[in-house]
Amino acid sequence: MDNTLFIHASPHGKHALGYRLAEKVLAAERLKNHSMRLIERDLLAAPLSPLTHRYAAALVSHNIGERPDAALIESEQLISELERTDRLLIAMPMHNFSVPAALKLWIDHVVRINRTFIASAEGKQGLLQDRPTTVLVSAGGMLQGDNPQPNFLTPYLTLILNTLGIQDIHFVYLQGLAFGEPAIANAWRHAQAALIEAGVLSHEVP
Repeated sequence: MDNTLFIHASPHGKHALGYRLAEKVLAAERLKNHSMRLIERDLLAAPLSPLTHRYAAALVSHNIGERPDAALIESEQLISELERTDRLLIAMPMHNFSVPAALKLWIDHVVRINRTFIASAEGKQGLLQDRPTTVLVSAGGMLQGDNPQPNFLTPYLTLILNTLGIQDIHFVYLQGLAFGEPAIANAWRHAQAALIEAGVLSHEVP
């Protein structure tokens, strides 16, 4: 496969700095893989359905191999998108020290026992294939360096992706965005340098 799943969850949509940086990442990937196919999911423009009591009831009664319960159709679609792709790109802001609500709902749809992970005596084991995953995180404050703000996003999302079976994860931060244009330009440069170091980009882009 040469398929990439791009998930983004910013209220600013395509104007978000994280989205613009993700476009550079995707452009670089297309140069390397001309056959790349993209699945894009905008969690703000097309919000997911909230979980209901029907979803909860279906979750505990559903077994692999059975026809999915109607309450799990949206969950099945989202999981299928993951299964059909071999690269994952996520762009999102940090909200209140953690993931935005729109991404949390996506997580709750795709992290399903006996579907994307199993519980064993050794703990939860992911059922999905590992794949290179890049997470672009935008934050008004500083997440690295001196006096960083609390960051529950990185360990939480790492654990979630590990639970699915995804281990190859690179976090890249666009930080300090609340401190004006010079800080934004600096964040852009540092984020690109991190992507180059991770092998995601080969050179800086305007």
